Amino acid sequence: MTTASLAASAFSVPVAGGALVGGQWHEDAAGLPVLAVHGITASHRNWDLFAEAMPERRIVAPDLRGRGHSNGLPGPYGLEQHADDLAAVLDALGIDRAYVVGHSMGAFVSVRLAQRHPERVAGLALVDGGLPVPSPAGVAAEELPKLLLGPALERLSMTFADRAAYLAFWRRHPALGPYWNDAIEGYVDYDLDGREPQLRSSANADAVAVNAVELDGRGGYTAALAALPAPVDVFRAPRGLLDEAPLYPEALVAEWAARVPALVTHEVADVNHYTILMTEGGTGSVIPVIRARIEAADTQEGAT
Repeated sequence: MTTASLAASAFSVPVAGGALVGGQWHEDAAGLPVLAVHGITASHRNWDLFAEAMPERRIVAPDLRGRGHSNGLPGPYGLEQHADDLAAVLDALGIDRAYVVGHSMGAFVSVRLAQRHPERVAGLALVDGGLPVPSPAGVAAEELPKLLLGPALERLSMTFADRAAYLAFWRRHPALGPYWNDAIEGYVDYDLDGREPQLRSSANADAVAVNAVELDGRGGYTAALAALPAPVDVFRAPRGLLDEAPLYPEALVAEWAARVPALVTHEVADVNHYTILMTEGGTGSVIPVIRARIEAADTQEGAT
């Protein structure tokens, strides 16, 4: 992997309250583009390896409202606002329809996009996300983000003296440190905001808190998921945000597959919630399925 392969062409588009920014790769590629939607404390740099492995497709990946270089945008930060922001991105970049791939909370946003703007979505893939996560009994709503996100949330209240300190923090992360590569380092470096010695994560803690409590399927989300047209590929990581228990136990995925006939489930071996996209082994398992779906969607688009 070269340094150049990690570089995206930046864009900035008008949305409610200001400008949403992000990156895109392979802008001149023909056929259906891919709209890639990152997770709850992430940024478009989550998709570096994915984009490198799909040179035949235009890949568009925004920094969601309250994250990355879109962190100055005001609320509301709910899933429906994110979905409308994505539609605005497609409008501004001249894209009528896209194949949408969402990771983690980005998968929930992708489902809302398909519900609110179905004409813009040519197909949908959910990568270790998008299926409602039951709230544990007895856990208050304000405690849910900490329970779900662990160190990923902890960093939002921390400051760092320099970039080296921030890299060291992430190298200690059990789900990223052991699998460190150039893509992870680029993702971490992009996340920094502010100036030394008061550097901090670019993710807005208020935005994260809003979205964390939406992951249980409230507000009509479950109905939106159930109404999706087939096929919708769901990729499960067998290990979770701390490289231990999965975000989605096998039984929960099986339950949702039985409830929603459109879902086609895939187990991705030997990855966690992050490395399913941020290692070559993870993307190498996910992309062949997605590539085949996009090619089929391309054929269908050409026939209509």
